[in-house]
Amino acid sequence: MAILLRRFWTRDLTKGELAILAFFVVQALDAAFTYWGVAAHGRGIEANPLIASLMWSMGEGPALASAKLAAAGCGMFLHLTQVHRIVAILTAFYVCAALLPWVWVLTALRP
Repeated sequence: MAILLRRFWTRDLTKGELAILAFFVVQALDAAFTYWGVAAHGRGIEANPLIASLMWSMGEGPALASAKLAAAGCGMFLHLTQVHRIVAILTAFYVCAALLPWVWVLTALRP
């Protein structure tokens, strides 16, 4: 990760490295927005049934940490197997299906 960050600051990233860094950033933002939304509106606001059931059994923090670490691991596996286009598509999917809905929920449903 340190090598990727160093290459990011020197503007020497390949498209695949840029895709995996964007994927990691989107995963971190999704975790933060999810935690913020659940803290403000309760566990029932989580739309993903797998994450919601993990939250009920493990708690919010451990559930989000385990889900996002698993997603990051899968993304890294795809990156290491040179499937960068899939990583970029998944990043765009997460922006549309996770981040944008959370932005709407967190701005429209103020507690």
